[in-house]
Amino acid sequence: MTEDKAKLLRSLTIDRTSTPAPAARGRARLPWLVGAGVLLVALVGAAMAFDVGRFFRPEPAVVQTAAPAAPAASRVSAPPQAQPAPQPVTAGEPGSLAASGYVVARRRATIAAEITGKVVEVLVEEGMVVTAGQVTARLDSVLAEKDLALSKSRVEASSAAVAAISADLDDANRIMARTRSLQQNRFASEADLTKAEARVGVLAAQMRQAQAQYESAKVDAERAAAVLDKHQIRAPFSGVVVDRSAQPGEMISPMSVGGFTRTGICTIVDMDSIEIEVDVNEAFIGRVTPGGAVTAVLDAYPDWQIPASVIAIVPTANRDKATVKVRIRLEKKDPRILPDMAVKVTFLRPAKAGTASGASPIEN
Repeated sequence: MTEDKAKLLRSLTIDRTSTPAPAARGRARLPWLVGAGVLLVALVGAAMAFDVGRFFRPEPAVVQTAAPAAPAASRVSAPPQAQPAPQPVTAGEPGSLAASGYVVARRRATIAAEITGKVVEVLVEEGMVVTAGQVTARLDSVLAEKDLALSKSRVEASSAAVAAISADLDDANRIMARTRSLQQNRFASEADLTKAEARVGVLAAQMRQAQAQYESAKVDAERAAAVLDKHQIRAPFSGVVVDRSAQPGEMISPMSVGGFTRTGICTIVDMDSIEIEVDVNEAFIGRVTPGGAVTAVLDAYPDWQIPASVIAIVPTANRDKATVKVRIRLEKKDPRILPDMAVKVTFLRPAKAGTASGASPIEN
């Protein structure tokens, strides 16, 4: 019995010398790896909790205690520090208000014919200088010339009719005077005198009619001459041709009738009427005054400052853009300044004198 128990105990002992299988070793290490991972996660979570707590921890309030007041005898008032007076703004110093706009011409016209006709000759080109009344184009005037000749012939016919009736009237007046004299001497009857007076009356009426026809023929001839003159299209004022629209052979009309009918011959700009128009924000329009100095700079010549001045503030505002239009005069004309050029302007602040010694100027 004792030997059996001893054998049983020896069978239950673990052989330390034998090497376990790989699968057994992996199963043996698994609990240790899981435990180490859980421990690592716990340490990371604790560190993050510590950092978050430090970030959201309110700062301790700092209580400042007032220092004891010094005795009245020891308090010495320091002299106030003098503030430097601002320097007055000199004329010509650029202010902060700037605006942009375009060069425009106050006198700009597209020349068109007052009648419908075919262009036979265009006498201008782009860039050509024209004077007031100069012929820029001619229209076909064959029919107009015929109408003028017909009107002149009617004037001649009316004039001849007036002359003929005038001669008959003079003769009738002489006959009536002679008949009246004979009737007074009883050598002519009352019927002869009445007949002579009636003839004078008829011829006088015919004379008035002939004279009216003559005047009407003269007016008709003048109208035909005016229509013929309208076949020559003239410049309304002196300027420079900036655009040529029509060509010889095209139809031109004072109104658009569709098709290939044009309404203009050319466009003329009076360079003496050049000025600048800019849009100023309505919140700053109070800084702009008529007659104020302005410096203009063209985008085409950024290094060229052009002296200018405010002509007027147009008394209306643009509701969509919240701006007010300002007209600016160019003090010096130059051929380089062309219509529709982009320009930037700077409104200059005028100099203001000081109110008193030591007092600074007050700016609006």
